[in-house]
Amino acid sequence: MKFFGEGLPGVNVDKLTGKLIAIEGADGSGRSTQIRLLTDWLEGHGYATVNVGLKRSNLVSEELEAAMQGNVLSPITFSLFYATDFADQLENIIVPALRAGLLVLADRYIYTLIARDIVRGGNPEWVESLYSIALVPDVVFYLDVAPRFLVERNMQKSAQLDYWESGMDIRLSRDIFDSFIRYQRLMRNEFRRMSEKYNFQVINGNRSPRSIALDLQKHVAPLLGEDRRAANQGIMHANGWL
Repeated sequence: MKFFGEGLPGVNVDKLTGKLIAIEGADGSGRSTQIRLLTDWLEGHGYATVNVGLKRSNLVSEELEAAMQGNVLSPITFSLFYATDFADQLENIIVPALRAGLLVLADRYIYTLIARDIVRGGNPEWVESLYSIALVPDVVFYLDVAPRFLVERNMQKSAQLDYWESGMDIRLSRDIFDSFIRYQRLMRNEFRRMSEKYNFQVINGNRSPRSIALDLQKHVAPLLGEDRRAANQGIMHANGWL
């Protein structure tokens, strides 16, 4: 394991014996569903897990949510708020869990934050420097879903589109549906660029949850030191598919 940049002072990565698994993807990509399925599968095989994600810091999550509800965040404040939220979880949840040998599953990680900031006009070098303290995950999955499907899924889930996930703050369009499509296309392009730079596992998210879950499990099993063939058989037996 290694840090994205300079890292956290006083943290010896050689003593972080757990694994860090990140799942990235837009709202409606099925990301949280896959986190739940992967958590259940891992715990069913005897692995202890810890889940983290955006806006879950005890330090600033409530303040961040309140600021977002008021639509009052400037791009820089937006970046710094999320960086603080991440840093608090990294220091107080992620590092201790990895030191204890646990599996940490991140429902979104720094790559979403970097992509959001760059799409909003942030300087890539400055944005990436905010997360120099981050640990590089053992594997990053990006659930790639066409924007038109994201619209359908979000409307089915909540009958509305999120202001920030639609990029309304950067005035791409007055129409929230049009803005959502434009913003998600920009995010998708940025994730495709990052997938090459940071070696993501790009997963076709337009398929059924079961098909996606199998893909993730097949990639995770070797990471845990399992024999690939035996692990794949165990995956299907555990889920009742054999």
